[in-house]
Amino acid sequence: MPDQSSLPARETSADLRDLPPSAKLVAKTLEYEGDSTQSALAESTLLPPRTVRYALTQLEEHGIVTVRISFMDARQRIYSFESGDG
Repeated sequence: MPDQSSLPARETSADLRDLPPSAKLVAKTLEYEGDSTQSALAESTLLPPRTVRYALTQLEEHGIVTVRISFMDARQRIYSFESGDG
């Protein structure tokens, strides 16, 4: 799997531009608030959980967010915004 953190910031912005508004909101929320779970993102953005799940799937496919398993609760996933600054 290629290292997505090596993408230039403008490439990440271009990818984000083509996504639905819900995905943009989720991405910006992750960027400003930091790592989060799907349920916390739904609460933070006031979007339905199903919409957040779809947005995260889109963002993950475009390499804009990364996902890892929570050490505190293996049933939960932690999502992180990839800045593209690397």
